[in-house]
Amino acid sequence: MATAASRDHALPPALDSFVGRRRELSSLRALLSSTRLLTLTGAGGVGKTRLALEFARGLSSRYARLDLVELGSLRDGAALTQSVAAALGVGEGAGQTGVDLLVRAIGDASRLLLLDNCEHLAEPCARLVLTLLSRCPRLRILATSREALRVPGETVFRVDELSLPPADAGDDVTALLRSDAVRLFVERAARRAPGFTLDPGNGRLIAEICRRLDGLTLAVELAAGHIATLAPGDILAGLDDQSSQLDLLAGGSRTGPRRHSGLATAVDWSHQLLDPAEQAVFRRLAVLVGGFDLAAARSVCVGGGIGPREVLPVLCALEEKSLIVRLPGDAAPTRFRQLGVIRAYAMERLRASGELGPTLRSALTWLHEVAERVGGDVFADQASSPLTTERDNLASVPVHATGQGEAARVRLTLELARVHYQQEQPSAAGALLSGLLREPGGRALGGEVAALAARVAAQQGDPHRALSLGERAVSLERQRHVPTGLANALDARAAAWLCHGAFAGAVTDLRACLDILAPLGSPEDVAWCTQHLAWALLQAGGEREADELMADCLPVLREQAPWPRAAAALHTAGAVRLVLGQLESAEALFAEVLRIAPGRSFHALYPVEGLALVAAESGDMQRALRLCEASAQARRRLDTEPEAPWRRRIEQAAARARSLLPTAAREAAVVGARKLRGDRLIAYALRTGSGEQVRRGADTVRSGDERWRLTAREFMVVELVAKGLTNRQIADELRLSAHTVATHLDRVRDKLGLRSRTQIALWFGRRHVTRWAGPPS
Repeated sequence: MATAASRDHALPPALDSFVGRRRELSSLRALLSSTRLLTLTGAGGVGKTRLALEFARGLSSRYARLDLVELGSLRDGAALTQSVAAALGVGEGAGQTGVDLLVRAIGDASRLLLLDNCEHLAEPCARLVLTLLSRCPRLRILATSREALRVPGETVFRVDELSLPPADAGDDVTALLRSDAVRLFVERAARRAPGFTLDPGNGRLIAEICRRLDGLTLAVELAAGHIATLAPGDILAGLDDQSSQLDLLAGGSRTGPRRHSGLATAVDWSHQLLDPAEQAVFRRLAVLVGGFDLAAARSVCVGGGIGPREVLPVLCALEEKSLIVRLPGDAAPTRFRQLGVIRAYAMERLRASGELGPTLRSALTWLHEVAERVGGDVFADQASSPLTTERDNLASVPVHATGQGEAARVRLTLELARVHYQQEQPSAAGALLSGLLREPGGRALGGEVAALAARVAAQQGDPHRALSLGERAVSLERQRHVPTGLANALDARAAAWLCHGAFAGAVTDLRACLDILAPLGSPEDVAWCTQHLAWALLQAGGEREADELMADCLPVLREQAPWPRAAAALHTAGAVRLVLGQLESAEALFAEVLRIAPGRSFHALYPVEGLALVAAESGDMQRALRLCEASAQARRRLDTEPEAPWRRRIEQAAARARSLLPTAAREAAVVGARKLRGDRLIAYALRTGSGEQVRRGADTVRSGDERWRLTAREFMVVELVAKGLTNRQIADELRLSAHTVATHLDRVRDKLGLRSRTQIALWFGRRHVTRWAGPPS
């Protein structure tokens, strides 16, 4: 039976605390001021009712009366009007019943009507709401439903899951408690187990529990309810086990709505409202653990009476009913996913239907077809692929589709290893490739497996294994007589030579690779190999030829290549210009990388480090150290390492900056680096926005010791002046022209405010130069 709160503003009292949702409450206040029907939609258990009640309690002074009508127990839409009237305390009058009675009772009073849980009565609710709003001019309606009512003038507010802690929060209690999901877990756990608190010992586990539950409010509360009997690690283990996950998320309030007694019950409530076609698509989507687009859904869900043209409208219906969610972003194609606990329920339904095996086979076939379509790239290991977005599906589907399509499984294992390699996860990639190298099925792929394994070993800093695998890849491809395969193998062996420090070997292999690619007519592949050759030449001391090669290939990669390749080429060009002493050009190239690379990925760290080197060579040692420290911290969070030659340059620049900076300036740089994360680091590196305020803020220390402003070359000139050498002798010592030495001395005089060689020598003598570690080699 529908029920109402007692008269006037008496909504049911809250028996537990309301956690988070401050931004949602603010948005709802703004929306309700401009609409008369505001519908809160979202998945079952996301917290729509609780948010609506909290919002309504804050509106008591604005309306003459607030009424709550709970529709969860009402099964018959024909009785809706009479039930609402009873809930509002409206008795039948002479000659008046139904809607007319409600309209007369409400009249033109300023009232807010909260209709809770409308989804199972969507059509009768829509008709009633339209009538009441048309005839009661000062009435506003706040509704909760798992799908919109679709009434003219309706404003729909999607209630999303609770905010989750960032992946790099670690066990930082302060950072973790910024997450609404974590705070809700801690609040509910403390009520069940008084004295329970969040601390560094349990922080990571609780954060992962909340992530595994997608921040779904009811799921978080149910999981927290076990804290008196289960340790956080045991709760997390239970969530990892699909067979017991829904059992763990049971045992809700005995006095609350039955649909909230457990997650399975909450999802089952929504499932019962689906038609047979919607139920079939809903359960079949469960095999796509990593999400899906329309093409994937069609490949997996068609069959058994479901045609290709039916899938799109069914997806739209499932999204409207909050049983799948659209992933954020405007990129095409649109992707969706099932929340973890909803997918667990769908998987149970799929097993019960007997369709699990055929559905997995369809998913395996679809993934293999995608892999075949994107195949053929000469340097597939280093090319962006649509399969990157399917990483979790690649990891799950072949494993569970056992005994099906051995060739497809082998190919998809290689594709998954490529994704791990491209995302700098060499351990995961290496484990997959080691298995493929032992399997007979891996031989059908020629040298592809060994070539990728060589790159992975180089990424792990294992030069001997990298070179051995590179040799194997080249040998296999020479036997196959496939030019593109041999070009890829030579490129991989060159990466192994670079890891080994044998730069001449890398140059030789890359020149051979270019000879193979030149007649094949792919400008992008030729440009990509040329970029690799330029990088190898730079390590081998051939920076001038490297600069000429980059002038040829960079325009092609800028124009034709996906951004990761363009970013790599820009970085190489910047590194070459840096060695050539063309600092302004190097800075512009590194900055260009930052403008195209995602700020929170490891791709953005190379240009940040490049800009640190530019700062060091320009004499801005405090900026150089701050960028080095910030990048090092980011690399630790992402668990990624740069190539050895590049890493050595960064370490040497940071060491030199520390030695040259006075203590206060050095400490200020380190403290400032801790504040630089994500967009703030990018802004600082680009000298834009709030990032620069860190550099100019109160933590910046002005030092009387100006030597940190000198470039490495200028400081070397000063040191030799202090030893009494003439300009000609300094030029001979440093292999410079006398004119260049004189130019360096002019800059030193300007920076230090010193006019004579004697003053420069005395300045050098007063500074504790023994602390200087020397310039980078």
